[in-house]
Amino acid sequence: MDLTQKIISLCKRRGFIFPCSEIYEGLGGVYDFGPLGVELKNNLKKTWWEEMIKNHDDIVGLDAAILMNPQVWKASGHLSAGFADELMECKDCRKRFKFDELNGDKCPECGGKLGKPRKFNLMMKTYVGPVEDEATVTYLRPETCQGIYINFLNVMSSMRLKIPFGMVQIGKAFRNEINPKNFVFRTREFEQMEMEWFCHPKEANKYFDYWKEERLKWYQKLGMRKENLRAKEISKEERAHYAKRQIDIEYHFPFGWGEIEGVHNRGDWDLKNHSKYSGKDLSYTEEDGSKYYPYIIETSVGVERALFAFLFEAYQEIKGGRTTTTESAKEVEVLLKLPKSLAPIKIAVLPLVKNKPEIVKKAKEVYQLLKPYFVCQYDEVGSIGRRYRRVDEVGVVASITCDFQTLEDNTITIRERDSMKQIRVEISKLQEVIQKILKGKNFLELGKLVK
Repeated sequence: MDLTQKIISLCKRRGFIFPCSEIYEGLGGVYDFGPLGVELKNNLKKTWWEEMIKNHDDIVGLDAAILMNPQVWKASGHLSAGFADELMECKDCRKRFKFDELNGDKCPECGGKLGKPRKFNLMMKTYVGPVEDEATVTYLRPETCQGIYINFLNVMSSMRLKIPFGMVQIGKAFRNEINPKNFVFRTREFEQMEMEWFCHPKEANKYFDYWKEERLKWYQKLGMRKENLRAKEISKEERAHYAKRQIDIEYHFPFGWGEIEGVHNRGDWDLKNHSKYSGKDLSYTEEDGSKYYPYIIETSVGVERALFAFLFEAYQEIKGGRTTTTESAKEVEVLLKLPKSLAPIKIAVLPLVKNKPEIVKKAKEVYQLLKPYFVCQYDEVGSIGRRYRRVDEVGVVASITCDFQTLEDNTITIRERDSMKQIRVEISKLQEVIQKILKGKNFLELGKLVK
């Protein structure tokens, strides 16, 4: 089994990601996020949001609607031929394939003859109101950024902002992908984390370079190895029609380099077009009376793609086991070495044995003590070695074991995931110690080392 299949198997087996509508044979290119997946996804979004809002000045948030007036998509160019894939259809099996992914004129599925290439728009259409006709057509948004542009005046005036400033948004987007593939890498329903930075045209190049470096540093700060990241400059012929400059931040997946984030200099194309189609003046007036359409520097993260990359980065296999409690030296243990901020479960509470009622009772008390403050898991099934391996496999940051000594002096053992080092800590200090662990404090300095 290759690494991609191992990750997919782990995701389903341990409750990260499930095929959508699986009991009805699924729906292609759509996935459900399970209990651990939704925690991981929320942590990723929270980490990004805090990075943008807390660590940078003059950036504010927005949550625009998914459904918008269809004029938005005319102004943005999404209803034109530019937002379309070129397809070829097999005359025998009727399946469609992207023209740029084909070799020759034979169907890759059945060997039949392919028809001529034709454009296929990626917008997902729906209707607003009880009547389904052309007057009530609207679309599920294919990107979140347009909601920011059409709220440019609202946000700027209500928050008394001056150029330069940014807006951030996290939300769902939808594209009728012809060939979704590589699990959650290319899907029909996905989330984006986008930042739109409005600036003077003369400062656009400076801010483009600044945000490119900031975004690369963010991934590396979360543990991505430098050799697995690259910033790929997109040529004029290949980049989006609105982009004056475009860089794709790519991750080295097992199936090849793939974009996880785009950084674009969109120029003044968006605000100028929305001014034209809406009749509203979206230009900016400086204190000296000069007017211009702000240039926009965009950073756009695919949430599922970034999450997928973090899973690959974190996944490790240890042959022969990690601890002396391993039942079989032939077993392969999986360690999901996720960053502490992203780990879906922070703390596991484990009674040493389950046939000692006093220890089980104490462990459950500790679990209830911590649950209001941290995402915790309680597990008493199987040997302590088995349980350690189960929590390692899903990236739990630290495990707490209640044992016979706990009954004597009200202390517990904390085992750190990455080093497997153990310290002894009083239960009364447990919350404080865990907070320091999650902030990256020196583990062995937080308690008494267990030999």
